[in-house]
Amino acid sequence: MQPDEHEQVALSLETLIRETQATIERVEQHGLDIAMPEDYQALLDILDSAIKQQREHTMGMLSNVQYSAK
Repeated sequence: MQPDEHEQVALSLETLIRETQATIERVEQHGLDIAMPEDYQALLDILDSAIKQQREHTMGMLSNVQYSAK
């Protein structure tokens, strides 16, 4: 992938991360984390995966920039 493609994916993942965090907050406010623990865990898994993917794309973006600067 090109650095700009990595950046676009990382930005899209940032949106997903923020939206998922907001959903998790609402779920916790309404006690659904207790009432629906499997669904709550699924949200946490989505958040974890998105953060890891964002990190990978950020590192990919940075490594491409470093190599092109040499």
